[in-house]
Amino acid sequence: MTTKILIGLAALVAAGSGFVALFGGAFDSSPSTPSSALAGAQSVQDFKAGFALGASTSALVAQLQSQLQVEPKDEHSWVLLGLAYQQRARETGDPSYYSKSGGALQRARSLKADDELVYSGLGSLALSRHRFREALALGEQAHSLNPYDARNYGVIGDALVELGRYPEAFQAFDRMNHLRPSLSSYARVSYGRELLGQTGSAIRAMKLAVDAATDTAEPTAWTHVQLGKLYFNHGRYADAAREYRLANAAFPDYAYGLDALAQAEAALGHYGPAIALERRAVDLIPLPQYAGALGDLYRLTGRPGLAERQYALISAIERLLRANGVKTDLEIALFDVDHGIALRHALKLARVGQHDRPSIDGDDVLAWALARNGQCAAALPYSRQALRLGTQDATKFFHRGMIERCLGNGPAAKSWFRRALALNPRFSLIWSPVVREYAG
Repeated sequence: MTTKILIGLAALVAAGSGFVALFGGAFDSSPSTPSSALAGAQSVQDFKAGFALGASTSALVAQLQSQLQVEPKDEHSWVLLGLAYQQRARETGDPSYYSKSGGALQRARSLKADDELVYSGLGSLALSRHRFREALALGEQAHSLNPYDARNYGVIGDALVELGRYPEAFQAFDRMNHLRPSLSSYARVSYGRELLGQTGSAIRAMKLAVDAATDTAEPTAWTHVQLGKLYFNHGRYADAAREYRLANAAFPDYAYGLDALAQAEAALGHYGPAIALERRAVDLIPLPQYAGALGDLYRLTGRPGLAERQYALISAIERLLRANGVKTDLEIALFDVDHGIALRHALKLARVGQHDRPSIDGDDVLAWALARNGQCAAALPYSRQALRLGTQDATKFFHRGMIERCLGNGPAAKSWFRRALALNPRFSLIWSPVVREYAG
């Protein structure tokens, strides 16, 4: 069984009162890059060139492995191999590629200790493993070696965001965007604007990311999925489904696109196609959220035995992820809390996860875990923190409503429930019907 946590844009948050000022120049022409940055960027450009020429990642990996058998001290090829392994992890969901990437990049570091791309690659790997403090340290090392490489600011900013250090993250992203507007920059801008409730401008920025991903199949598919999620999160299910179909056309058998399309079909009431799509996603990459979504679809359509079988997969998936260095406390806590599984233990996981990721998502999961354990007064401050950026998120609104209801604040609870339904009436297979009942 193979799997990996989908980072998507979760680590690309950028928000706050200074957002417009910080990103004001994000779409200007990129300034000329100092010559000291060119050599450090060459490995990345070589890596991208392999895909632009139509080579698959697996073919690139095989080519690099062959080269290294002949020239085992070729530090440049070890770096490229480490990056290619990370791309393979993203494409296949096999977390063993994370360990392989780490090994290749450490080998490169042993051959050349001052290569900033090695530290940047290790930082990206730490982000994928949800090890944000480690990612920050590695990103800062890369930056100290080359302050002109936009990629380094991305690693630093992503880590700072997940650590809840938003003003510093904004500075990093601002510098990144001025150095090199790109798919990564546009995606960060888009997600940040969404967090601020600026849906229209978020969509416009993500369309720029789609346009920037013209020469590689998987990044093109990924950007369509992200654009679709913007539509989905605001109740535009048909628009979301269109983007997800474009993603699957760009990169066939794309598990992330199949899962997303399954959610859109379910929101449209097409449960048969949704189950078929989600089953394909699970077969390709049995991510915890895919198995959970398939289980929820079975549960919703009156097949509890099949649902429980999917839910039972998640603990096995978690063990595989942990074996390859991925922290899953927050994700597992959220699943268990949603499904009423071992709630006291889920609260412990949520506390660990929020400590590792003191962001709005960490705060929200901890708030929800506290509420489901009956500790609603303790949950309220965390819910307030989770909404502090002005994020328009139906799930967070729902959690806040449940906390207010638990505290006996009926009118406030109904207000939050109605906000959730107005934004995204099908935000959850499990909880949307509950919200409709409580909002009446």
